[in-house]
Amino acid sequence: MSSETDSSLPTVAVFGLGIIGSRCADQLLNQGYHVKTWNRTPKERADSESDPISAAEGADYLAFYLKDGIALREVFSSIQNQLKPSQTVLNHSTVDLETTKWLAEQCEEIGCSFLDAPFTGSKVAAGQGALVYYVGGDSEVLESARQVLEITSKEIKPLGPVGSATVVKIATNLISASTVQALAEALAITNAYGIQPEVLTESVASNASGSVLASMKLPTMAIGDYDTHFSLENMLKDSRFALQLAGDAGLETPGIQATSAAMEAQCKKGHAHLDFSALFKAYDTA
Repeated sequence: MSSETDSSLPTVAVFGLGIIGSRCADQLLNQGYHVKTWNRTPKERADSESDPISAAEGADYLAFYLKDGIALREVFSSIQNQLKPSQTVLNHSTVDLETTKWLAEQCEEIGCSFLDAPFTGSKVAAGQGALVYYVGGDSEVLESARQVLEITSKEIKPLGPVGSATVVKIATNLISASTVQALAEALAITNAYGIQPEVLTESVASNASGSVLASMKLPTMAIGDYDTHFSLENMLKDSRFALQLAGDAGLETPGIQATSAAMEAQCKKGHAHLDFSALFKAYDTA
């Protein structure tokens, strides 16, 4: 890998330098891309711009890794009058479906290209350039943007038209949140009966309920390690998106409704910025 800029490569503007965005910007830099970054709270980076307009100016690709739909709409609205048809907007933020469709409409009016491209993968995956992108949008736009997306990912999954990736990302996060709530309850029950946490971890690994998520979260919950890979407040946000989608479709989803309420309770106790495995704090008396 090289930290020197390759003039033959496109310029990428990265908006949002949280856990994921900062690491993706680093991956692009290391592969020779000219990178411009912007974050609401300024970061000490050589590529940092003072405002969103400066970041967007001259960028071939604009990659958004923002917290939520409110932030995305605000930042995009601040730059849209300066955008040109030659630019491509890549939305990697997990937002509500309405915001995704709004963003697509704004890009269409400008004439610039757009991909609905949320990711799965947390801090470690982002640091290794191993995210998975779910992509909704025109296949030709995807092929054009593939070289940029491949730098920060291990897999790119085309899912159909704009909006499809947003819905799938919300649905998969519903599963992750509900699974961690189930793991927290299982750990609490086995702890109460004097069973060592590693016994549960090993048993789950041999069970049909075993998963990569379980192997990651059970050991850390057992020792009270809630180092943030994906925050509780962000998972709570996504659970609310799931409830909104379900409601709009006339569906009852009591599982994610209960998990959402559990996450909200822990956020109110001051645990919002911890990893979403902090759901176990409802039972952790250490």
